Amino acid sequence: MDRESGLSARLKLTLSYAGFLMLAGGLLLAVVWVFLLRYVPYRSGHSVGPNRADLVDAFGPKAALAMVFLLVFGLVGGWFLAGRMLAPLTRITKATRKAATGSLAHRIQLEGRNDEFRELADAFDTMLAQLEAHVAEQQRFAANASHELRTPLAVTQTLLDVARNDPNRDTGELIERLRFVNAQAIDLTEALLLLHRADRRSFSREAVDLSLVAEEATETLLPLAEKSGVTLETSGDIAPAFGSYALLLQLTTNLVHNAIVHNLPAEGTVSVRTSVHPKAVLLTVENTGEKLEPYVVSTLLEPFQRGSRRIRTDHAGVGLGLAIVNSITRAHGGVLDLAARPAGGLRVRVQLPVAALRSGG
Repeated sequence: MDRESGLSARLKLTLSYAGFLMLAGGLLLAVVWVFLLRYVPYRSGHSVGPNRADLVDAFGPKAALAMVFLLVFGLVGGWFLAGRMLAPLTRITKATRKAATGSLAHRIQLEGRNDEFRELADAFDTMLAQLEAHVAEQQRFAANASHELRTPLAVTQTLLDVARNDPNRDTGELIERLRFVNAQAIDLTEALLLLHRADRRSFSREAVDLSLVAEEATETLLPLAEKSGVTLETSGDIAPAFGSYALLLQLTTNLVHNAIVHNLPAEGTVSVRTSVHPKAVLLTVENTGEKLEPYVVSTLLEPFQRGSRRIRTDHAGVGLGLAIVNSITRAHGGVLDLAARPAGGLRVRVQLPVAALRSGG
């Protein structure tokens, strides 16, 4: 933004210091005049002692000299003091300009005791660290998304090339394979859009009962659980949260879907529970399965981390399930926690701020 040039903050502070010093000096001289000179009689003609006129003649030049000294001292001292006071602001400005050029690795790291400038510098350093982490995450996500989207497109191109080079090939098989690849690309695109929507927090909020959300998600996925030989268990109390019903349903559906897909080959179980606490509501999804190492659990929230050792069905998804869950949780001001179960499988807990459900009527 182009703006007209004006006085610098240092010059304004200098003039303020000098003006205040001049005002204080003027008031002091006024006090001397009011409470001292007015008690000296003003005599005309010959007098033994000095009269008021003599004192005024002697005091006037000295007072003017004192005011000039105060002006010079105020300007010089004010310029020096303003420079010392604004030195941290100069460092903050330089760091801001570096950040504007795309350099997010720079930190101010202002020394000294805590004050307003240091609080500002610390807040700016925290913001830079968050921006740097966010940009790195976005770059990594964009690279992974490009790779994932390129795969179905490349497969489609290969199938079309094969069909063009072999006109006598069975088109039914080709169409079925193209339909499958296209469905994968659509699922991936929709997942990317949902993840972007959650990250931007562009959704309306309302009172939502997580227990009802859990029931709907489990009912939707019950056929998949029966086909996979997995038993679904749902329990819990009314858990009032505040947010988007559609996104919270997507969150719960993703968790239950993952718990079904990544389970034991036979006779597996999935437990979905809701509970309410004074300041938070909890949604807990546990499943049986293979024992997981801590380093594996720590990578499950990364986009496109499918955990290939755990996948055993054709319903593995596009590798964005838990990444979407994490984004939706953060968008609702919640906390997501993943932990390996000692007996095998995974325990996922979603903690959201509690909200009072309004009764109708």
